[in-house]
Amino acid sequence: MFSELIFRQLFDAASSTYTYLLGDPQSRQAVIIDTVFEQHLRDRALVEELGLRLVATLDTHCHADHVTGAWLMQEATGCRIGISRRYGDALQGADLRLDHGDRVPFGKPCIEVRATPGHTDGCLTYVSDDHRLAFTGDCLLIRGAGRCDFQQGNAHTLFRSIREQIFSLPDDCLIFPGHDYSGRTMSSVGEERAHNPRIGGHADERDFVGFMENLNLPHPKQIAVAVPANLRSGKPEDARAPRPADWGPVRQSYAGLLEIDPEWVAEHRGEVHLLDVRQREELDERLGRIAGAQCVPLSELKERLAEIPREQPVIAVCHSGMRSGQATVILRQAGFARFANLRGGMLLWRQLGLPVAHGPETAA
Repeated sequence: MFSELIFRQLFDAASSTYTYLLGDPQSRQAVIIDTVFEQHLRDRALVEELGLRLVATLDTHCHADHVTGAWLMQEATGCRIGISRRYGDALQGADLRLDHGDRVPFGKPCIEVRATPGHTDGCLTYVSDDHRLAFTGDCLLIRGAGRCDFQQGNAHTLFRSIREQIFSLPDDCLIFPGHDYSGRTMSSVGEERAHNPRIGGHADERDFVGFMENLNLPHPKQIAVAVPANLRSGKPEDARAPRPADWGPVRQSYAGLLEIDPEWVAEHRGEVHLLDVRQREELDERLGRIAGAQCVPLSELKERLAEIPREQPVIAVCHSGMRSGQATVILRQAGFARFANLRGGMLLWRQLGLPVAHGPETAA
């Protein structure tokens, strides 16, 4: 199955939430399941770097422990937002209101929607069309199951959802949950049917309900913020998407580096400070340098941070954007607030026909 799909499992450590990206290698269409607001730049960068076109962001339910990144992904990509229609008129922003039996295509593959209420009344499990993958949200966890003590949760309903909609899948269907708090990444229907201590083995409905009704868990810390926000599909109250920087069109790569395009830098040359971190002998090679750039080789940067002005955003430059990417890490660690890596380095700068000079004019 994995050879037939582009598949990535992503993790948000703050909420222990898993996000899943599935793409069709032929059409390059993709869906993303259970995005996290604070990780939207990571998710957007991965979609772009893999050359995918996001057609839908799908939430398994209205989360209580984190805010969805659905609206942010829609703003960035134009994708649709999918979630259960059971949330009714309280739900805003979702244009793909899903019900049991619906199918969400992304190129040739599609996602089959199964209603699995119990953790909340609107929980959905998303299943690949060949029944090899199941994304169970907070319904079925690895050796566990989602709590049932808020948001119209019901342990009897959850028992039936798991038994009828998930355990009815083939034994080798892989289970990918919405969370795990012990570092586990996946299981299978056969494993959970046999070994899940809440609902596996010979457990009946009375066993499961008795277990779930005596968990005595504290309410999620983010519930008062997360639920209202998620009923807006993650749209902030001021309808403004957070940006990596307020001084220019900075983008975050999947590696977590802040990057900016050469064309913008060339147009705003007087508004930024250029920091060339190549070796001095490289400045007079074929690629040349950007006039006025300060030369501080990467190997000397930590010792010479005091020489770099902080009044303007600092744009780190090198041959290809690799060493300058590490320079931005050093700048961040040193407390610089405004910085970015020149995307593509001098290679892309020259390829775009932007002006260059030769010789170490401002090299120190």
